[in-house]
Formats: sequence, C-alpha cells, structure tokens
Amino acid sequence: MSEPVIIARADHPISRRDIDPDALKVLYRLQQSKYAAYLVGGSVRDLLLERRPKDFDIGTDAHPYQIKKLFRNCWIIGRRFRLAHVRFGNKAIEVATFRRNVLPGTENEPATTAPPDHGEVEAPPADLLIRHDNTFGTPEEDAFRRDFTINALFYDIATFSIIDYVGGLQDLRDGIIRSIGDPGQRFQEDPVRMFRAVAFAARLGFTLDEPVVEGIAEHRHLIANASPARLIEEYYKVLRSGSAEKTFRLLGQYGLLEKITPELHRGASEALWSALGALDRYRLRFASMPEGLTNPILLGTLLVPLGLMPKRAYPDVEEFVEQVEGRRFRRAPKEPPLLIGMLPVARRDTERLRQVLSLQRRLVDLESSPRAKRALMHRSPFQEALVWLEIHGQAPEAFEHWRGFLEATAALPVPEGEAPAATGETALPARRRRGRRRRGRGRGGYNRPPE
Repeated sequence: MSEPVIIARADHPISRRDIDPDALKVLYRLQQSKYAAYLVGGSVRDLLLERRPKDFDIGTDAHPYQIKKLFRNCWIIGRRFRLAHVRFGNKAIEVATFRRNVLPGTENEPATTAPPDHGEVEAPPADLLIRHDNTFGTPEEDAFRRDFTINALFYDIATFSIIDYVGGLQDLRDGIIRSIGDPGQRFQEDPVRMFRAVAFAARLGFTLDEPVVEGIAEHRHLIANASPARLIEEYYKVLRSGSAEKTFRLLGQYGLLEKITPELHRGASEALWSALGALDRYRLRFASMPEGLTNPILLGTLLVPLGLMPKRAYPDVEEFVEQVEGRRFRRAPKEPPLLIGMLPVARRDTERLRQVLSLQRRLVDLESSPRAKRALMHRSPFQEALVWLEIHGQAPEAFEHWRGFLEATAALPVPEGEAPAATGETALPARRRRGRRRRGRGRGGYNRPPE
C-alpha cells in the first residue's frame, strides 16, 4: 500500500466556488452520511489547470443502492458498470463506488455489490451482480485502475485537500500524459485509451510519455476492435472540445484514424482542416458548451468537406405500399444507417443535417420578404441552420442580417396571427399553437342550425 501525496487547501487553487452547486450538494450529503466523498477524474484535473470542467463526477465508498437511499432523485444505470446518476433537472451528477482491478482468473467470482440491508430499496437483479467491474475497492485501488495519472486525482470535500496516489500532480505540472501501469497492457485491455491519450495531449497541449508513444505504435491496430458506439462518442467529444483540428491531425500522425475512419485518414484536406478550425474558433468563444453545437452540426463539419453526405435512397418509380386493416399506405424505404468508416451515425442526425443544409440557400437570400423570413424562423431546424451559417456559411453579411432581423422582430409589434420572436443571437420565436377547432354534430364538421 502506497502513501498518497496530500496537498492541503492552502497549497492548491481549487475553491468550492468553482464546483457545481449540485455536485456540492451530493458531496455534502454523502459526507454527512459518514461516507467518503471525493470529486474525481477530469473535473479535478481541469480545476487544477484553471479550466472549467464539463462534468463533475464523484467517487465514494457508498454502494450504488446505498446512494439511492440517500437521494430520491437518483437512478442506478448500467449493466456492466453500475453507476448512480443523481438528477437535477436535465443535469445528472454521476456517482461511482470506488472499484479495483480484478486479478486474472477471478473475473467470474461474484462481487460484493450491495450491503445486506437495503431498507425499502429494491435490490438489483441477481444476474447484474456477478460482474467483475462491480468489484468494489478502496480509493487507492480506484486510482490505480484509471487510465492516466492526471485523471487519477481526488478532491476530498471533508478536508478540501487533493489526494494523489499515482504522481498525477507532478505530471500535471510537467505537462505529461503518462499511463498508470504498463501502457501496452492497458491499451490491450481497452484500445480506446490510445485515442484518449492523443486527444488529451492535443487538448491540453501536453506531451505523450515515451512509453505511451511506443505502446500506441505497437498496438494501434487494436483500435479496430474497440466498440464503434464508444468511438463515435469520442469523436463527438473531440469535435466539442475546441481543439478538433489539432486532435485529428495528431490522431492521423499516430496512425489511429486509418483503421477507424479511413475516409478521414485518406481524405484529409485543407477544406477539412478549415472546417475544423472554424468549429474550434466558434467553440472557444464560449466558456461552456453552447446549445447550438448539436450532433448534426458536429457531424456535418466532418461529412461535408469529405463529400460523404449520403443521398436519399428513395427510388423514383417503385412505390412501397403496406396494407393496414384494409387500407393502403405509401411509405418510403428505410435507409441503411450511415457509416463513417466503422462508426455508425444515427439516422436522426443525418436527417437533421440534411434539413440544416437545405435551409442555407434561404438564409443567404436577403431579398426575401419579412413575412417569408418570419415563416422561416418557425422551421424546426432554423436555430441549427443559423449556427451552421455562422460557423461554415462564409457569408458573414447574411448572418449579421439575420441577427439584426431577429432583434428588430423582437422589438416590433407582432402582426396579427403571428407568434412573437424571442431575443438573442440564436433565440427562436415561440412556436404558434393552433387553437382546437370546434366540431359540430354534422359530418362536415360544422355546427348545423337547429331545425
């Protein structure tokens, strides 16, 4: 057992003022209930670097169903990896029990996942308990099972101190991405760690430790074995990071794109780097993730420069007809899901991207009437289309025109029969709700006069 380095409050910059208030509520309730309560992972790293964390994750020695007993707004999620999500509106604070690595040959041994007394809380199904990822451990064991040293730092709410078991503080000062344990073994366990190592280096401006570089060179082919669903989420994280251009360039240099997205590896061009750079500049204007950067916008930043936007698969002549209860309906054939290399893309995102792109010609038509402009504002993809115009439209005068039009529309009296427009750069007008028509007893739907 190694002794951790403990940094007292006076010697580090993290203040409770910088921590999400809802995360503080969770930390304090766990502490008041006599459980260990630590802020863990990327949030501690970012706070020490004086960056604004995207998420505030919590580690504790409370088991998932003990956590659920403390919070009415708690949901237990995951089959392989049991986590507690404490919800505050649309936000979730993730709370994980400290875990440990499992020795080879003991993977199928039942884990002690729950205390004996759950009170009135429903116990988890038995088949979910026999999971080696739910083998709980100590804070030290939890630190040593993490991927990189800079992600294994803890902030203890009880003492306001930083706890470091793995040398992450020194690596943070030196700007080094260092693996916990042998990089080759860790990359074989989870090939996505190679992708994450390069992404961290690009985003933070850090240097990859030499054994990490050697491990990537030796095992980069294993990235093809990683879960496509996890990888597409990592791609979206990169696109949201504000350092997408630098990250994808670095991923290409280390040979991690060729197996996952050969189109991106082969088709990288100035058009792609320009699009990624424009996305980064837009993202860095905001302290936190702007709502307008939706998956369709991020997806289009990759697909459009590479010429990968799929065309609709609807045939011109053949009709698809199905019969339901004696009635015939026409339907379009279901399109196959779009793949970027080995990565699946949700149909809803590609369809939304089509809608966003289809509105661009109308957005740059500044001669359209005010009535036509107001009608366009009520189209569901309008806000995303406006964000696309601002980032990629190469028509700043059109975006400024729409900004002025939105502001003017909000200040002018609303024409009869139209909904008012909201103020703000990307604010949308409230959608007009149609009143319900009163139907009479006649077949035509009108009220007949009494006879």
